[in-house]
Amino acid sequence: MSDFTTTKIVRFGHVDPAGIAYFPRIYEFLHEAFEELWERHIGTRYDRLILERRLGFPLVHSQVDFEGPLHFGDRVLVRVTCFKLGHASLGLRYCFEVEGQRRVHARMITACTDMDRLKSVPMPAEFHEAFERIQETESA
Repeated sequence: MSDFTTTKIVRFGHVDPAGIAYFPRIYEFLHEAFEELWERHIGTRYDRLILERRLGFPLVHSQVDFEGPLHFGDRVLVRVTCFKLGHASLGLRYCFEVEGQRRVHARMITACTDMDRLKSVPMPAEFHEAFERIQETESA
C-alpha cells in the first residue's frame, strides 16, 4: 500500500492556554492535508476544482480519535490513505504522528458533488485512478 505524506508544524497560534493544539485546529489541519493531497497527489488544486470545474468533495462523515496531544513546535507527519473508494464517495484515513507516535487518527468520508446543483455525482475517472494509488489493501 502506498500513502500520501505531508508535514505540519504546530505553531503558537494553534495552541490553547494548556499549550496543546486546540481540537478545532485538528479539523483545520485535516482539511489542509486534504487540499495538499489534491494539489500534490491528484495534480489539481482544490480551489480550482471547486471554482473552475464546479466539483467539490464536501465532508459527509467524520470520525476523529485524539490519542495524544499535539504541542507547540511539534513537527507532525501526516499519512493519508484511501480506505473507501466508491462511485461518488471517498473515504480517507489520516494518521498524525510525532516522532513515530500516533497522536491523531481520523476517518473522513466525502461525496463528489456538483457545486451548482449540490447533488452527488460520479467521481471523474482521473480522480478515481489517483485515489486507487493510495488505496489500502484488505488487510490494512
